[in-house]
Amino acid sequence: MVNVLVCVKRVPDSSSQVVLTPDNQAVDGRHAGFTVSSHEECAIELAVRLAEATGGLATVLTLGPAEATEQLRSALAVGCGAAVHIEADGVAFGPADVAREIAAVVRSHEAEGRGHDLVLLGNDASDTGDFQVGIRLAYALGLPVVNGVSTLEVADGVVSAHVDGPDGPETYSVPTPMVATVLEGGVEPRYPTLKGRIGAKKVELETRSAATQPAGAHRVRLRLPPPAPTTVEILGEGPEAAPSVVDLFEKLGIR
Repeated sequence: MVNVLVCVKRVPDSSSQVVLTPDNQAVDGRHAGFTVSSHEECAIELAVRLAEATGGLATVLTLGPAEATEQLRSALAVGCGAAVHIEADGVAFGPADVAREIAAVVRSHEAEGRGHDLVLLGNDASDTGDFQVGIRLAYALGLPVVNGVSTLEVADGVVSAHVDGPDGPETYSVPTPMVATVLEGGVEPRYPTLKGRIGAKKVELETRSAATQPAGAHRVRLRLPPPAPTTVEILGEGPEAAPSVVDLFEKLGIR
């Protein structure tokens, strides 16, 4: 039986235009809607698969405002069996603050006899680009950590974490409990069924307050990259443009 805690963050939907808040400290999602990152969708899928295969429990956790329960319900709808909501202003919490709050939950659950064999997170935050929480969490708990995991299995208390390294596939064998950050692409996240959505509404969320006051990210500002330059080449008009179009297709390798 493998019990997994998977941590997610409520972030603006990146499929629309990215707009920053007036103070340039966060991405403004008021007009774009909110979701979780693709990395975290894969982390949820891995957590649910492990729990299903071993008869364990996948628990989803988030730190954020009351609206973040939407993301928790979405994870419950695809197979997580429990959820923890740390009610807090997520913008005020930097990576070190978030890691400390997750660590407090892990320790609390351990003391209550419902510890986690594995803690999964997305590899990075899709809104602020922070890559720190997983490593800081592992350090706070004194646990080993593997970053950039694509898939993993657990057998006899040992996690086999597969990573697409710069020189090819790599596999790390790490004893539980441990922390892993997940990159998208290794698994295909499932879609919630109608039954799953209905069941998710019935699950009672574990609600907690932040254990400490946040120190903040000490971020100077976020800055959007300049728009990619675009050029337009007019190939001609009417039938006379056909040879130029053919030449362009050949240049692009389109046959």
